[in-house]
Amino acid sequence: MNGSKPATPTEWIDPDDAPELTDEFFERADEYLGDQLVRRGRPVAISPKLSVTVRYDADVIAAFKATGKGWQTRMNDALREWLASHPA
Repeated sequence: MNGSKPATPTEWIDPDDAPELTDEFFERADEYLGDQLVRRGRPVAISPKLSVTVRYDADVIAAFKATGKGWQTRMNDALREWLASHPA
């Protein structure tokens, strides 16, 4: 035993006395860090993305996909760059 740590309790607690933890229990449970409630899920974006359906030429999509993971973000950046250089 380490002198800086308290001794382990010697009282044995029967694990069968504990309530069953069901899926419903975990769905309703709140998680806290200290006194602060931990929010679940993706945080709310400052500028949320919009889901749209757009048709592009196959060669354009193939060229962006060939650049690897994150090709949609790079396509968004390319469109944003074009908008910056072509004022409305």
